[in-house]
Amino acid sequence: MPREGRTLVGRDAEFSRLTGWLSDLATGAGHAILLEGEPGIGKSSLAHATIATAVERGFSVYWAECDELGQTLPLQPLLDALVGMESTQPRLDTVQRLLRGELTGVADPAMAAAEQMLALMKELAGAAPTVLVVDDLQWADLATISVFEWLARMVGRTPMLLIGIVRPVPHRDELVAIRRMVGQHGLVRLEGLTNSAVTELVATMSSGEPGAQLLRLAAEAGGNPLYLTELMDALVRAERLTVTEGGAVDVTSGPVPDSLVAAITDRLDFLPKDVRTMLQAAALLGIEFLVTDLAIVQGCRVTDLVRGIDVARTAGVLKDIGDKLSFRHPLIRSALYDDIAAAVRPAWHRDAARALAEAGVPTPRVARQLLHAISVPSADPLDESLLNWTVDAAASLIAQAPKDAIALLRQASSRSPASTSRGAILASRLAEALYRAGECAEAVRVASRAMTVVEDPDLLVDLHWTMSQSRSLLGQSDEALEALEQAHDLAAISAQQRARLLVLTARAHRDLGEVSVAGSVATKALATAEEAGDTWAMGWSLHVLIVVSIMKGDVTVALPLFDRALDVVGDDPSLNDLSLLLQINKAVALGNLDRYEEALGTATRVRQLADRTGSLVRLAQAQSALGQLLFHVGRWDDAQSEVDTLPDDFKDPGATCCDRGIAAVIAFHRGDAAKARQHLELAAPSAEQIGNRVVSSLMLARSLDHEVADQPDEALAVLTDRVTGDAEELDEVEDLLPEAARLAANTGTAGAAAEVAEQAAILARRSQVPHRLGTAAYCRGLLERDPLLLQHAADRYNDAGRPLLRAKALEAAAIGFATRGDKDSARGAFTRADELYDRLGANWDLAHLRAQLRQHGIRRGPRAKHRQVQAGWNALTPTETKIAGMVAEGMSNPQIAEVLVLSPRTVGTHVSHILAKLGVRSRIDIAREAAEHDRTTA
Repeated sequence: MPREGRTLVGRDAEFSRLTGWLSDLATGAGHAILLEGEPGIGKSSLAHATIATAVERGFSVYWAECDELGQTLPLQPLLDALVGMESTQPRLDTVQRLLRGELTGVADPAMAAAEQMLALMKELAGAAPTVLVVDDLQWADLATISVFEWLARMVGRTPMLLIGIVRPVPHRDELVAIRRMVGQHGLVRLEGLTNSAVTELVATMSSGEPGAQLLRLAAEAGGNPLYLTELMDALVRAERLTVTEGGAVDVTSGPVPDSLVAAITDRLDFLPKDVRTMLQAAALLGIEFLVTDLAIVQGCRVTDLVRGIDVARTAGVLKDIGDKLSFRHPLIRSALYDDIAAAVRPAWHRDAARALAEAGVPTPRVARQLLHAISVPSADPLDESLLNWTVDAAASLIAQAPKDAIALLRQASSRSPASTSRGAILASRLAEALYRAGECAEAVRVASRAMTVVEDPDLLVDLHWTMSQSRSLLGQSDEALEALEQAHDLAAISAQQRARLLVLTARAHRDLGEVSVAGSVATKALATAEEAGDTWAMGWSLHVLIVVSIMKGDVTVALPLFDRALDVVGDDPSLNDLSLLLQINKAVALGNLDRYEEALGTATRVRQLADRTGSLVRLAQAQSALGQLLFHVGRWDDAQSEVDTLPDDFKDPGATCCDRGIAAVIAFHRGDAAKARQHLELAAPSAEQIGNRVVSSLMLARSLDHEVADQPDEALAVLTDRVTGDAEELDEVEDLLPEAARLAANTGTAGAAAEVAEQAAILARRSQVPHRLGTAAYCRGLLERDPLLLQHAADRYNDAGRPLLRAKALEAAAIGFATRGDKDSARGAFTRADELYDRLGANWDLAHLRAQLRQHGIRRGPRAKHRQVQAGWNALTPTETKIAGMVAEGMSNPQIAEVLVLSPRTVGTHVSHILAKLGVRSRIDIAREAAEHDRTTA
C-alpha cells in the first residue's frame, strides 16, 4: 500500500465526513464514495489520512492503483493490492488461472475472474471491517470497474468502505453507473484550498512565516497542494527563497513555473541526463514497476541502476512501494512519458516487449508493452521472436482480453499466412478471440477462410468448433451442419477427430430441433470416441444423449447416462466444465423424478464446486437450478435468495430468464404484482436474446401477468402457444401443462383442455413419476370436472413433494365437491388448500380460493397463524432465523456458509433479507434483535 508523507491541510470538513463513514463501518454498515478533484488537489492525501485512521481502529485496508497504460489487463490493480496475503491466496490463484486461460470451458474468463474477485472482497469484508481504495479509477480496466460497481451496489449491507479516487476528466461512460449509485451523498469533491489553508501549507513547507510576495505567488497555484509543493521545491532548487529583515520567508525576483506541468518539468530538468533517460524507460512500464523489469528494458544489471534510482528518490520523483518503485505522482510519470517523441514511443514499447519476453517475464507485463507498440497505424510489423511469443501467449491473452488479443492476432496473422503451420495456429486463435469477444459473424468469416488452406486436422477441428459455436449463436446451425458434413468426408482425419466432428454435428441437429437425429449422431460419436479412446468426445457425446433423452421426456433413461458420463470425465481438468454441466443437469433430472433430497444435495455441491473453480456461467446455472428446485418444494424464500444471489450481469440469458421468472411467479402468487412486473421488465432483454426457447418459469409469469389483470383468454394463449407443439419436446413445456389445463377449464376452452390433458397423459405413460401422474389426473379431472380425480391428483402431488400444485388440485377438488353439493368433502379439500397457500405466503391464491368457496357458503374456520407477519423477527424464514442466530454468535458469512453448506454469496443475500425484515442496518443490530427475541420468549 502506498505511503504518503504530505501533511493534510485544509481538509477538516472532508476528513470528518470520511471518519464518520469509518464509524458506521464499525457498526457493520458500509458506504461507497467517490473522491473527485483535479490532479494534485489532494485526493490521495485525504485517502491516506483516512486509511491511517482505519488501521488504528483495526480495520483491514487495501489500496489498488490504476494506471493509464494498464487498461488492457483485467483486475491488475486489485491483484497487486491483494497479492502475497495468505488468506486471499486460494481465490487469487483461481483468478490468475482464469486470466491465464488455464480453466477450460469458461465462456468469459475475465468476467469469471471479476466474479471471483468480488467474492473474495465480500469474504474479506465478512471477516473484518474493510476499506478498499481504488486510486485513479478513471484509468481502471473494465473488469476492475465492474467489481467496483458490484461492490458499490452491496456495501449498504456489507462492512466495507469503498473509496474510488477519480478525476473529473477524462469522462468515462463506464463510470456513469457508479456515479449514479454513489449520488451526492457519497461524493466528496475537493476544491482548491482556502487562502488560510494555503498560508498554513506554505508556512509548513518554508518553515517560517510567508511574506506577501510569496503568498501572492502561492495564490496563483489555485489552491492546488501539489502545485504548491512543486512550486516551493522549484524555488528552493533555484535558491529563490530568502528571509526578510522582519523574519518572513519571501521570494526574490526571477522566473517561476506558471503551471503545475511546468513546475513538474522544472523538477525533472534538474536531473542528470542519464537519470532522466532511465526514468523515461520506467515511464514505459507504468506508474509502478519492478526494478528487475527496468533493468531488462535498459539492458543492464540492477546494480547499474542503483545510483540513478537514489538520485530520483532524493529528487522526489520516485518512491518505494513494497518490492516495487512508483512515481511519486501520476503527473510526473505522464510528463516523462509525454516527453518521449511520439514516433519513438511505439518502437521503444516494442523493444521493451521483446526484452521482457526473452527474459521470460509473465505474459501480462509483456502484453502491456506489445499492445501499446501496435496501437498506432504506423507500427512496425512484429519480428520473428514476437510472432513466436504471440503464438505461445495467445490462449492467455484471449482469456484476459479477447478484444485486445484480436488486434495483436490480426497483426501477427498478417505476417503469417494460414497455409503455414504458425499462421494456421494464429488463424485458429484469431477466430476464437473473435468468438469470445462476441464478434461471431467475423469469427465465422475468419474460420471459414482458414479452413480452405489449413491442413492440420487438429486445427481444423478447432476451427469447426469455433465456427459451430458462432453459427449457433447467430441462428445458423443449418450452415454449420453443412460445413461439418463436408469435413466428415476428409480422408486424413483420425478416429478421434472424427468423433469430435460428430459431437459438433449432433449438437447442431439438437439446436435445429431434430432431436431423434441428434440422438443417432451422438450414439455414433460415442462409438467412434470409444474406439479412439477420446474421453473428451465420449463425455460430450454422452451429454448430447442425455439432453436428447430429457427433451423427449425420458428422464429415467437419462439418469444412468449421467453416472456413466461423470465416470468418463473423472478428474480430467480439460473436462471440468463438462463435469459441472453434467452435475447441474443431473440435479435438474433428479428433480424431474421428484427425488428432491438428492436433487438439492447435488445442486448444492455443484454450486460450491463451480464457485471454487471460477466457472461463472456454471455457477449461475447451478444457482438457477437450485432456485427452481426450492421453488417446486415450496421453499419460496430460500428460492428467492438463490435467484437473487448473483446479478444478471453474471448470467447467461437463459439463466436470467429462469431466475427472473421464478421471482416474478413468487411475487404474483404473493399478491405483489408491481414487483412481479418489475422482474418481467428486467427479464425482457434476455428473453429477446433467447428467441423462441421455452423457459417455463418466465412463461408462467407472463401468463399470471394477464390473469392478474383479469385477462384469462390472453393468459391461456401464452401457454397454449407452446404446449400444443411437437410431442418430441414435451419435457420442455411440462411445467406449463397444469396451468394451461386450469385456464382452459376456467375459460371453457374445451378443445385446448382436451389437448393439454392428452399431452399430460403421454408424459405420464412415458415415466410414472408422482408429479406426472398428478398432472395427468389434474388435467383430466379439470376436463371432466371430477373432484375425486382432482383429489387423487392432489395425493400424487403430495407424493411428489410439490405443495403449490397440490394446493391447486385441492382447490379445484373443493370447488367440484361444492358444485355437487358435497360440502363436507368440499370443506376438507378447502381447508388443506388454504393451509398450503398460507404456508407458501400465496396471498393472491388464498384470496381467490376463499372468494370461490364463499359463493358456496363455505368459509375457513379459526386456525393457527403461519406467515402473515411481513416484518420483525417472526417474519424470518427458518433458514433466515438460523443464520440470524449464527450472526449473533459472531460468525462471518464464510463460516456460516461452511456450516450450512451454502455459498457465502447466498448467506450474504439471506443476511440482507434479515436486515430488511428487522429494519436494522448492521450485524450488531441483528445480534441485539436476537438477544431481545431470546429474552422475550424465555
